[in-house]
Amino acid sequence: MRALIQRVTGASVTVEGEQVGAIGPGLVVLLGIGQRDGEEDAAYLVDKIVNLRLFPDDRGRFDRSAIETGADLLVVSQFTLYSSTRKGRRPSFVEAAAPEEAEPLFQKAVDQFRRSGLTVETGRFQKHMLVEVHNDGPVTLMLDSQDRHQPRR
Repeated sequence: MRALIQRVTGASVTVEGEQVGAIGPGLVVLLGIGQRDGEEDAAYLVDKIVNLRLFPDDRGRFDRSAIETGADLLVVSQFTLYSSTRKGRRPSFVEAAAPEEAEPLFQKAVDQFRRSGLTVETGRFQKHMLVEVHNDGPVTLMLDSQDRHQPRR
């Protein structure tokens, strides 16, 4: 499972002209689900995201987490995080999970984010969405649940 997270001052998602989710200060989480991903991947990323120290303390250092600041979360399904551009000029998405497999796992991740106690908004799965992001910093990080299997250097 992959997540592109952005610290924001605010963000919203619109589907077919209707705003379906909006947050104030917090994190936008673009969440991609791969063919081999499972509930352990979701649990790992959710825990990592809500506890990463991405928010400034009084000295401006990254020293506070989403949990500590009460940040809002906007979680949006993003299968294109599993694109491959190694060959040719058109991205391939063969590593992304099929929608019927990805949607239940996406929902489990959203449920886990909600159990953290943070306010969580979402887009609409498998819909064309317009996501407005007011990136703060900018602070943008890429996380991959497979990294947990890599030894530390």
